[in-house]
Amino acid sequence: MARTYLVVIDDSPEARVALRFAARRASKTGGAVDVLAVVEPQDFVQWGGVQAAIEEEQRLRIEGVVAAAVGEIMNSAGITPEIIVRQGDPVAAVRAHIGTRDDIAALVLGAAPSGKPGPLVAHFTGNDSGKMPVPVMIIPGGLSDDQLENLS
Repeated sequence: MARTYLVVIDDSPEARVALRFAARRASKTGGAVDVLAVVEPQDFVQWGGVQAAIEEEQRLRIEGVVAAAVGEIMNSAGITPEIIVRQGDPVAAVRAHIGTRDDIAALVLGAAPSGKPGPLVAHFTGNDSGKMPVPVMIIPGGLSDDQLENLS
């Protein structure tokens, strides 16, 4: 069974670094990459049509980010990732995806080069980190392409 690296992507630079790492790692190990983008539900808006339009706009923006990032890794690593877009809570979406796949080798998250970690990094490296069925790889967002190549 091929190793699949699950990368959660958003429009942050560190998410793209994590994706590049996962693509290089998968390329070198004969593995695959799953790219998960999560559209978070909007706070309640009085008019349902407005809320639906806001959520659709967010979904389209995220799909654009994923498409750009996927194009980068297809060119650099020769990997065609599976793209998954879910709506809801990001932590629940990650857990649900990992729970449905036996081939997920690791969850790959990017960490901002400075400041507090993002909510997914904080959650999956916090109190529940020992309950994960797969390793969590935290890739520093400030790594250069050469550093990524050496690590992967």
